[in-house]
Amino acid sequence: MNIAIVASECFPFAKMGGLADVIGALPKYLERMGLSVKVFIPKYSSINEKKFGLTLEKHIGEIKLRVAGKSRSVSVYSSTLPQSKVKIYFIDCYEYFHRPNIYTEDPDEDERFILFNKGVIETLQRLKWSPDVIHCNDWQTGLMPLLVKDNYSWDKMFAKTSFLYSIHNIGYQGRFPEETLTKGELRSALYYPGGPLEFNNTVSMMKAGIEFSDVITTVSETYAKEILTPEYGAGLHNVLAQRKDDLFGILNGIDRDEWDPETDPAIHTQYTKESLEKKKENKKSLLEKTEMKYNEKIPLIGIVSRLVAQKGFDLVADALKELAALPVQWIILGTGEKQYEQLFSSMASLRPDLCWTHIGFSHDLAHQIEAGADMFLMPSHYEPCGLNQMYSLRYGTVPIVRKTGGLADTVHDWDESAASGNKDGNGFSFTEPTSTALIDAVTRAVAAFKKQTIWKTIQENGMNSDNSWTNSAEHYLAAYTKAHQHRLPLPG
Repeated sequence: MNIAIVASECFPFAKMGGLADVIGALPKYLERMGLSVKVFIPKYSSINEKKFGLTLEKHIGEIKLRVAGKSRSVSVYSSTLPQSKVKIYFIDCYEYFHRPNIYTEDPDEDERFILFNKGVIETLQRLKWSPDVIHCNDWQTGLMPLLVKDNYSWDKMFAKTSFLYSIHNIGYQGRFPEETLTKGELRSALYYPGGPLEFNNTVSMMKAGIEFSDVITTVSETYAKEILTPEYGAGLHNVLAQRKDDLFGILNGIDRDEWDPETDPAIHTQYTKESLEKKKENKKSLLEKTEMKYNEKIPLIGIVSRLVAQKGFDLVADALKELAALPVQWIILGTGEKQYEQLFSSMASLRPDLCWTHIGFSHDLAHQIEAGADMFLMPSHYEPCGLNQMYSLRYGTVPIVRKTGGLADTVHDWDESAASGNKDGNGFSFTEPTSTALIDAVTRAVAAFKKQTIWKTIQENGMNSDNSWTNSAEHYLAAYTKAHQHRLPLPG
């Protein structure tokens, strides 16, 4: 089966969030299952051509694409995903992708991704490679199914191509003024109140992806249920309800080539479940780096996150006095809203013995926190999938999470499991989005940490969790097969 995966990010080439990790890992596991996979992303100016060995696809040549009434020149580069033979193609257009940031608030943001979608289609034509399924991701690729089924319907190469559309975060919908129709040469007949392209008097690229794809997935089973509700559906719950029979939740996996304490080159001491006692060497190293004192009786809580309210840091702010009074140390890595950056920076300044904060991002430090912390806090208001809780489980670092989305699917509360007699819990969770519930969960985790036999069981339960991409890739294969078996006609 030929699978084309199209997205706006891919690790390690270009990354803003978890989408990049998915696109950097899933294709490798699909290839190992015997599928033929190609990946397509924009060629941003931030991508290091020399480091990643990008080469110009001279045989493709210059592609002329019309967007917003203007002809744009497109070149195509290629490389391979690390630790695989999967080829990745980069759609290059100087006017649109050579900017300081991957995403912008520029008035032509719609044009940038209209061109990207068209560029992928015309690259496939020149490669003469017909995908059985094109796997589109988030709003930036939402127009792809419509363009292929309508604007490029003349090309029989795509006659049997089906579409799988993945929603990684329904809060970002790619909504633009009506003029986007003209810019993208989209049929105005598809834009009317409640129509397949219209959402609240705007053109919604995410809605287009939902309406014109054959199968829709999102990144956890719980999130698939949540986005059908007004609370989590961001206004698109009724649209998704019409497609609920084609909507599936597939939990993201973790790339064990990248995240494995047994082989991780970024951490101080490598370890396994059988040598879990070595984990403390990473804690010692991490605390030495932060100039906090090591005390085996005091747990270290790690945070690696965007510091925004959606991630639950409003709850942390409300609970800060009580949390700071607990016998714990804190280490925070991230950037985000100024109020939360200042909150954690101030906490570190006032109590350098108990808190260390790094505003920014560091790949190596993120790995070192996963390996060195005893607990990992993710109090999100909503979390479509989440990856850090799965990294934490893999590293024997006990997650404390709010029970939502992928967090609910992967973290099972120890106290709840113990009460039922199962003792298979691998973390601590809370349901209500309140500071009181957060404090209770952290307090319960700290109490369990004092009972080292119980704590080791919780750690081992987490390390036994199978959150690998191998399992998730099998679910994607089933979804690709379903999409390919019933290609839907153009609606509207």
